[in-house]
Amino acid sequence: MAISVVAREYGQPDAVLEVTEVTVGDPGPGQVVVDVRAVGTNPIDVKTVQGAVGKDESKLPLPVGFEVSGVVAAVGPEAATADGPISVGDEVVVYRADGGYTDTLLADQSAVHPKPGGLDHEHAAGLLLAGVAAADAVRTAHVGADDVVLIHGGSGAVGVIAIQLARKTGATVIATASPANHDHVAALGAIPVAYGDGLLDRVRAAAPAPVTAVVDTAGTDEAIDASLALLDNPGRIVSIAAFGRASDGVVVVNGSTPQSKEIRATAIPELLADAASGALVTEIAKTFPLTDAATALTELARDHPRGKFILIP
Repeated sequence: MAISVVAREYGQPDAVLEVTEVTVGDPGPGQVVVDVRAVGTNPIDVKTVQGAVGKDESKLPLPVGFEVSGVVAAVGPEAATADGPISVGDEVVVYRADGGYTDTLLADQSAVHPKPGGLDHEHAAGLLLAGVAAADAVRTAHVGADDVVLIHGGSGAVGVIAIQLARKTGATVIATASPANHDHVAALGAIPVAYGDGLLDRVRAAAPAPVTAVVDTAGTDEAIDASLALLDNPGRIVSIAAFGRASDGVVVVNGSTPQSKEIRATAIPELLADAASGALVTEIAKTFPLTDAATALTELARDHPRGKFILIP
C-alpha cells in the first residue's frame, strides 16, 4: 500500500486534505512505478484543492501534485524515455505527475525524465513545473541579447528561473520584487525594482535603455498596465497568469497550444542539465513530511515564500 494525500472535497487545504492508503497496481505497457523521494509543491496545487481551477465532484477524492523525483521500483513492458529503456533503480523526475503527493507513484513513460546525477531529489522535484513555464514565456517573447526585459514577479519560483534564462541569452533584465528580495534578484543578474504605486516611473528610471520585452509571472493589472505603457508591441508582453488581458494583445501561455507544448518539452532536459551543473540556481525554502502536506499548502498560500516547499515521503 502507498501513502498518499488527497482532497476529500474542494476547500482550504487544512480542512480538506487527508492522508490515506492506496493500492498501486503493477505497471502496464509504457508505465513505471516510482519510489518517490521528494515532491514539489506549487500555487496551482492550492488552487486545485480549493476548486479555483474547476470543480468536478466525480474526481473526489482528488489526487494532488504534479512533480516528483524518485527511483524506479518497477518497469512495465517497453517503458522508455528518449534516452533509452527505463530500468529498475534509475533516478528519475516525473512531470507532469498525476497525484504526486504520494510515496509510490504509477507514471506513464511520457512523464518520466532521467534525473542527472549532480542534482539532488529535493531540487529536482521542485524544478520543472516552474521551469517549463519560465522557458515558455522567455522563448515566446523571443528574448535575445539586444533586449531589455522586464520580468514581473522576479523573486517567485517562475520569476527566478525566468531571470536566469533571459540572462543566459545575454539580455539586460529588470525584475520586480519586494524590497526584501532585491538583493536576491540582483544576485541573479537583474536590476531590481519595487512593485506597487509608481512602478512605471521606477522601471523607466532603472532601465538603461527602453524596455523591449516583458515576461509577466504576476498576472496583476498593475503589471500588465505598466507593460502596455512601456511597449508599443503588446505581442512581446508574455504572461503565464494574466488570462483576462489577452484582449489587450498580451500573449498568454499555459502549455495548451502546440507551440507552447513543444517549447516546454524541449526545455525539460535543458533545465535538468543546467540545474545539475549549477548554471541554473533554485532555492528550497522549507521541507515538510508528506503527511504534513496540508500545513505546507496553507503556509504556501499565506506566505508566498521565495523558494520552493518540498514534501518528503
